[in-house]
Amino acid sequence: MGLRNPGNTSNPLGSKVTQAFVQQFPGLNTLGISMARIDFAPGGLNPPHTHPRGTELLVVVEGTLLVGFVTSDQLNNTLFTKVLYKGDVFVFPIGLIHFQLNIGNTYALAFSGLSSQNPGLITIANAVFGAKAPISADVLTKAFQLDKKVVDHLEAQFWYDNN
Repeated sequence: MGLRNPGNTSNPLGSKVTQAFVQQFPGLNTLGISMARIDFAPGGLNPPHTHPRGTELLVVVEGTLLVGFVTSDQLNNTLFTKVLYKGDVFVFPIGLIHFQLNIGNTYALAFSGLSSQNPGLITIANAVFGAKAPISADVLTKAFQLDKKVVDHLEAQFWYDNN
């Protein structure tokens, strides 16, 4: 598997993010940097999420990843994607929704450097359909143009957090 102590990817997403933010390493305070290790089983996904306070630089150490981010409304919500291989690097701009998917048949490993000691993390599905207290079904049915039964089904799911 390469590097020691891989994260446990035996979960619904098939990935594990091990954060090294200021909350885990207080010595990062005031340095303006942090990082994360992301382990992927074959087909594993680091689901759509955003870091509201940090740009992310991803380096692929092993495997093949499909990565992408979506621009803002002002730029027509354009999706940018790229297939990355061992040694490739990709940048996710601050605050934009992005993801990584292992499209290879083997384990994949990546490291991310972030431009803040506290970049924040908002996993989109968890925030929208797993909010405590729940967002009103009236809001979600209108916003996503979904039937209330679909919203109820999505809200009833266990939204796994791979962090």
